[in-house]
Order: sequence, then structure tokens, then C-alpha cells
Amino acid sequence: MLHLRMISPSATTERVLAVLAADPGVTHVTLARGVALEPEGDLVQADVAREAANDVIEHLKALGIEHDGGLTLTPVETVLSDAGDRAIDEAPGDPSDAVVWEELLAQTHEESSLNSSFLAFLTIACLLAAVGVATDSAVTIVGAMVVGPEFGPLAAFSVGLVRRDWLLTRKSAVALLVAFPVAMTVTLAATLLWEQFGWITLSGVENAHNVDFIYEVGPFSLIVALLAGAAGMLSLVTAKSAALIGVFISVTTVPAAGFAVVAATVGQWDVALMSTGQLAVNLGGIVAAGVLVLYLRPRAGSDAGPVERFKRWLGMSSKVEKVTWVQK
Repeated sequence: MLHLRMISPSATTERVLAVLAADPGVTHVTLARGVALEPEGDLVQADVAREAANDVIEHLKALGIEHDGGLTLTPVETVLSDAGDRAIDEAPGDPSDAVVWEELLAQTHEESSLNSSFLAFLTIACLLAAVGVATDSAVTIVGAMVVGPEFGPLAAFSVGLVRRDWLLTRKSAVALLVAFPVAMTVTLAATLLWEQFGWITLSGVENAHNVDFIYEVGPFSLIVALLAGAAGMLSLVTAKSAALIGVFISVTTVPAAGFAVVAATVGQWDVALMSTGQLAVNLGGIVAAGVLVLYLRPRAGSDAGPVERFKRWLGMSSKVEKVTWVQK
């Protein structure tokens, strides 16, 4: 469940309570009149089943709560309540399938920002990848995969496409289009310096057989990118963050960028080109899989999504349909 906390202008509070009362997925409603100081108003709180959250939030936004008051959502890990159990049972859909769009949008907006931390992590990851190529170390390459922060903007790009949030799409695209060239430029400078010290040589790169999988583009490159992108998006919408580690170490996105730089500095332009192709396949595959996963989830409001509709067709879902509240 989710805990919903609102500051409502006094003139709007009765309509807010009507929205909450009309939805069977809402319970534990409390009201404290006149306690909010900034902005002024009443404090309204409730627990909402995840499946019901999209409808409730949309109706509250229609009342202007986000402009005249405020609304926050926080996850509730444990609920010991018959009323809470009834709210979950009566809300249409499955809690594990529910995508709370405002929650996902807030998370991806934060992770898609181009900032110094994102640039630093991506640069460090590219440098680690270059070291992994120079030393023919698969372990170092895995380290670069884990450190790389690129999945955040890629996930945000997918969410932006599905929700038609062009600001989010543009923001995440800018983060990727700026950060990767910056990280690769720093890696280029470091690689040229290491070559002067004799730490990186043409023969060393040619004999890096333990990491040559990075630039070998094939059908499984796309398959792995699609599977990793799907797993990553599922981990975001279901809050199962442990799965993200598997995503990070299954796709050679950052290592491909690092290998392209190292190969270019020693004149292996064919390898550099293949590494760039691997990078493009990975980025495109992750985004495509993210879009597909979100499309197959409940998309907005009371839409149960294709999976839940199929379960209803099979007679596997016993949940009741939600009564739609109409603003008056």
C-alpha cells in the first residue's frame, strides 16, 4: 500500500474526502482541520492500495491539490488491518502489477538529471573499462558495468516515450548525449597518457581475448540488451532493486564505449567501429524493452492492463471493477 498525505485548502476538503470515499481501494482516512500552516489548510491522510493510486491521484489533481496544497506518497511496508486487506482486495488489478505513474515519473526525473555525480560515475566506469581492456581483465570490465549509471536515463527515456512526457525524454537524451562524449573524451586523454608510459600497446589490445566479447556484435547482443532492459524496468516498477545488479553486469554498454576509445588510440578502427555498434545496440535494446514492459503494464487510471484483462478472460481474477468518480 501507499500512504497518501495531503494539505487541502479548507474550501476543497469536502471534495477531497468525497474522492477518497468513492474509491474502494482507499482506507484509514484521517482529517485534521486547520493544522497546516504552509500552505494553509487541512491535513488529510489515507492509505491507498497501489492498484487504486493512479485513479485517486488523477482525481485529486483535477481538484488542484498540487497547486493549492500539496500531496506526498510514501510506501507502506507492513499493514495489519482488515480494512487495509479489504481495500487491496477490492481494488482492481494485482498489487505486483500496479505502476504508480507519479511515483515512477518522480524517480526517473531524478535519475535522468545531467549532473556532476552522473558525469563522475560514467567517467569512472569508462576509465575502468579502458583498464579492463588494457589488462585483459574480465573482472575489471564487470566492475565498470556495475559502476556505470546509464540505466537511469535510459529508463527515464522509456518512461517519457510511453507517457509522452517530452520534457523527461529530452532531459534523459541530453544526459546521455552529453555524458558519454565527456566520459569518452576523458578516457581518451587517460589512454593516450598510459600509452606514453607503455601500459597500453597494440599487441596488448589485439591479445585481449578475455574481453573481446565486448565488441563482438551478434544476434545475442540485442537479445541480452532486450532481456536486461526488461528486467531493469520491471525492477523499477516493482521496487525489486536487487534485480538491477544483474542488469548492470549483463550489458556491455559502458565497456563498449571504453573499448572503442582504446581501440581507436591504437589504430584498430574496425574494433572501435564494432564497439560503437555494440554500444548502439545496447542502448536501443534497453530502451525498446523498457517501452514494451511499460506498455504491457496498466497504463493509467483504472486500466488493468493486458495481463489482468487476460486473467479476467480466463476467470482467474475475482476483483471487482472500480466505480469511477465524476467531478461535479
